[in-house]
Amino acid sequence: MEEKKTQKCECCETCHKMGKWQSGPQNAVYGLGFVGALIYFISTASNIGAGLVGIFKAIVWPAYFVYYIFENLGL
Repeated sequence: MEEKKTQKCECCETCHKMGKWQSGPQNAVYGLGFVGALIYFISTASNIGAGLVGIFKAIVWPAYFVYYIFENLGL
């Protein structure tokens, strides 16, 4: 029978050593923005459907933000 050697991927070890798998301050900013957007969209919802759409909007709020910034800058 052949013995299989288990090897760790060099990429994963390198990424782990460089700290790429750790969360940074950008995750905290996104998290606070998510909670704030979730509270806003759900509190302004008039029915269940609007509340569900509000949850989706809270998840993707950075995309809306960047889109409107570029739209107002004329890009």
